[in-house]
Amino acid sequence: MPIMHNSNDMMIELRHFRLLVQLAESGNLARAGRDLNLSQPAVSRQMGDLEEHCGGALFERKSAPIRFTPLGFRILESAYEVLNTIHVMEAEAGRICVGRAGELRIAVECHSCFDWLMPSMDAFRQDWAEVEMDIVSGFHEDPVGLLHEDRADLVLVSHAKPRAGIKYYPLFRYEMLALLPHGHPLLKKRYLTAGDFIDQTLISYPICDERLDLMREVLMPADVTPKRRVAELTVAILQLVASGRGLAAMANWAVQPYLDRKYVASRPIRRNGLKSNLYIAMRSSQATISFMQAFIETTRKLSYSSLSGIEQLAPNTH
Repeated sequence: MPIMHNSNDMMIELRHFRLLVQLAESGNLARAGRDLNLSQPAVSRQMGDLEEHCGGALFERKSAPIRFTPLGFRILESAYEVLNTIHVMEAEAGRICVGRAGELRIAVECHSCFDWLMPSMDAFRQDWAEVEMDIVSGFHEDPVGLLHEDRADLVLVSHAKPRAGIKYYPLFRYEMLALLPHGHPLLKKRYLTAGDFIDQTLISYPICDERLDLMREVLMPADVTPKRRVAELTVAILQLVASGRGLAAMANWAVQPYLDRKYVASRPIRRNGLKSNLYIAMRSSQATISFMQAFIETTRKLSYSSLSGIEQLAPNTH
């Protein structure tokens, strides 16, 4: 493996660095050659080539123990640095190959997910400290497309639309609740239907209707198109609802603390409720990576134990 070269044809290679390091650690050329399983002529030839390439003697002959020249010390220092870098790289490559190390970029659209996702990430780090984690924040027109573009490794989505090369792992099922300000006339009803939204303003995240459960499952099939208003933050949506600016539909686990404090009121959507699933999507080619599977299991475990009003899903439920 060539490392560097000057104007002549000879190159410094790893074998030269290994010989130099072994010479420093063993104390003489003969012992260094034996430790590296090299013959005496091979040792002399390698050392001669190295000194010729570097332009001077690297150690004092007939010195016991071996004494390096200033030039020799400088080359020896580089040899240690290069060999140590290679050792670290090989060790890390080995951990990556067996799924112990790598990068995990998680795309999250719904800010309320952070309430349970962050503890899951903290728990995951305890056993997988060598996996570098990052959040790909913001609202994206096509979040699953981030996987194909190699801008994310995992994406949290509420709709598992089949796509080539993508595998979905269900996390849990939850109920979408209609959120209303206190005193709203619709609170007289036990549950809301599509027609109840006709004359209302719907406040939602700035994502397409296909990815909004209320729109996709209830309003669009009924051809209902209410006035719209968007906000990026969960707390902003709740504040708008509380101040009478419109209605919203959000996951029960995300809004339960606000319902407990009576900040807003809620009603089920449809007689039997509007249920939705949350999935983790990843590229099929990465499905066997150990740390990704471990993250999914950690997330499932933490969400089941910390979120109220959710239902467990079997791993093969879509």
